[in-house]
Amino acid sequence: MTKSIFINLPVADLPRARTFYEAIGFVNEPRFTDDTAAAMRWSEAIFVMLLTHAKWKGFTTRPIPDSGSSEVSLAISLDSRDEVDRVLAAAKDAGGTIDVNPPEDHGFMYQRTILDPDGHIWEPMWMDPAVANSDAHISEAATQEKVS
Repeated sequence: MTKSIFINLPVADLPRARTFYEAIGFVNEPRFTDDTAAAMRWSEAIFVMLLTHAKWKGFTTRPIPDSGSSEVSLAISLDSRDEVDRVLAAAKDAGGTIDVNPPEDHGFMYQRTILDPDGHIWEPMWMDPAVANSDAHISEAATQEKVS
């Protein structure tokens, strides 16, 4: 069996959350979706499980953080800088808040942030494949460059 990751996120409004995630490129997996949860596939091995607050409380007694907190930041890789910008535009149109953290451009890596309607932080990013595959070195100048 392929190793996979399932990221579980509590959401206040499941239909709104599902619409948001579909807008930024996730695909619903109906086999694991009902009125309390929606399985959203990013890739063959990465899924986000959107869980109503009631469903979430069945997994833990710990409190759900308020939407102003920062419990985790989830980075997702994309194929190009343009794709990063396209996902940000789609997120904004779907009710997300974009660039909650300043965009970062290190030359070899480009990253922006999205706050989803429930306050979860996503970081769509692109990395030069040569750097990601260790075929090229990151220059000191590239690591110092930032765009605000």
